[in-house]
Amino acid sequence: MKRVIQPALLLATLAFAVAPTFTPSFQGYDPAKFPVQIENPSVQPAGYAFAIWGLIYLWLIAHAAFGLIKRRGVRAFLNPAVPLTLSVVLGTVWLAIAAASPIPAAVAIIAMAGLAIYAYVIADPVQDRWLLSAPLAIYAGWLTAASAVSTGVILAGYGILPDATAALTMLATVLIIAVTIQNMRPNLPIYGATIVWAIIGIVVENWGVNPTVAYAALAGATIMALVTLAQLRRPMAK
Repeated sequence: MKRVIQPALLLATLAFAVAPTFTPSFQGYDPAKFPVQIENPSVQPAGYAFAIWGLIYLWLIAHAAFGLIKRRGVRAFLNPAVPLTLSVVLGTVWLAIAAASPIPAAVAIIAMAGLAIYAYVIADPVQDRWLLSAPLAIYAGWLTAASAVSTGVILAGYGILPDATAALTMLATVLIIAVTIQNMRPNLPIYGATIVWAIIGIVVENWGVNPTVAYAALAGATIMALVTLAQLRRPMAK
C-alpha cells in the first residue's frame, strides 16, 4: 500500500481536475428534481465563488506531485494520502452523480468533506506546510462549506425546512464545524479563509434579495475571520 498510494493519489488528483471537462456544466441542483422548486436557494453562494476550484485543483496536483517526486515514502505525506485519495476519487464522479440525483450527491459530498477534513487534521502542520497542509486546508475548507450548501438545498427542496431557515441552519452548522477545525490548526489561516470566501459568496447572492440571510452570513464571515486571525497568535501544535 505504501508503495502505490502516492502514485495513486497523483493519478486520482489529475482525474479529479480534468473530470469537469467530461461532464455537463453544473450550476446547482436542478430545481425540477425537488418537490419544492426553488430557483435560487438562499444557502447557495454566488457563482463567482466557485472559481476557487481552479486554485484547489492546481494546489492538490502540486501537493501530489511534490509528494511523489520529492517526499516519496515520507510519513508526513503518507499519513493523509489514503483519505485524500478516497476523497478525490469520489470527487471525480461527483458531478455525474449530482446531475442525476441530489440525495446521493449530497451523501457523496459529505463523505468527500469528511475524508478531506480527516486528511487535513492528521497532516503535519510544520513540514512543507505550503505543499502539504495548505492544499489540504483549502480543499477541506471548501468541502466543509459545499457539503453544508448541498444539505441546505436538500432540506429546502424537500420541504423539511423553509428556504431561509435551511440557509441559516447550515450557516450555523458550518461555523461550528469550521471553528472546531480551525482550532486544531491555529497557525494556518487557509482553512478559515476558505470558509470566509464561501460565506461571503452567500452574502453576495442574498444581498438585496434576502436581507436576513445576507446579514446572518455577513456576521458569520466576520466571526470566522476574527477567529482565524486571533488564532494566528497561538503557538503551533501538532
